[in-house]
Amino acid sequence: MPSPSEDYLAGCRHVLDRVAAQSAHVQQAAEWFAESIHSGRLVHLFGAGHSRIMVEEMWPRYGSFPGFHPIVELSLTFHNQVAGANGQRQAMFLETQTGLAERILRNFHLSSQDTALVVSSSGCNTVPIEMAQLFQAQQIKVVAMVSLAHCRGSQSKHPHGKKLIDCADLILDTGAPLGDALVRVPGLETPVAPASTIGGCLLINALKAEVAARLVERGEVPNVLTAAALVGTGRATQLFEAAYDEHGRRVSQLYQRPEIGRGDAIPGS
Repeated sequence: MPSPSEDYLAGCRHVLDRVAAQSAHVQQAAEWFAESIHSGRLVHLFGAGHSRIMVEEMWPRYGSFPGFHPIVELSLTFHNQVAGANGQRQAMFLETQTGLAERILRNFHLSSQDTALVVSSSGCNTVPIEMAQLFQAQQIKVVAMVSLAHCRGSQSKHPHGKKLIDCADLILDTGAPLGDALVRVPGLETPVAPASTIGGCLLINALKAEVAARLVERGEVPNVLTAAALVGTGRATQLFEAAYDEHGRRVSQLYQRPEIGRGDAIPGS
């Protein structure tokens, strides 16, 4: 009989196979993302709850490069205390509330040249759904990353019953099962050991590699955050500073609102 850890690893192999089967979708998303970055704009990344992990996996970390804009709300993702002030109950409640996505995006001057990746394992919480809807309303292509099995088997918390897959131009499936967890332990009522993070990280880094290749093909060699152990301290520092300087230049566009005067409202807001 396989051990629980062997069961989990076997389940992860199925997740890997599911990710590998989506090569065409990964390449299409990478093409959109590379075009946004090449045009001087940004790929917006949003994830609430544990989906924040995917945002941070894309940028910034070793082996990643500028062009991505992480949108992480601490009120939706701060899990350290679990219970009490700033606890999980509040974060899970806020993720179901309408209007918060609009308040988040009100901070930024978006462009139709941008693209977006919205991550939600269930695809059923209001905030990521509204985030995708707001991006699409500004002609921004949206890639949704979900567990399709979990999304299709779950009930939407959106007031109109929408799911994230209803508000996306392209869908990537993490391959995680309904309920996310992979391993059944005898004597335990429900399964343990979730899989969506594994599938999500595989997809994120497959996308990252494809985007890098497309940028190089366009003559735009990205400044990749690289360990000193690979290139030496001097070169690693140079790449580090160049990458963060570039990120700052790109993100600064998001705070320039030339069409809005002091005290004016955003059209359509």
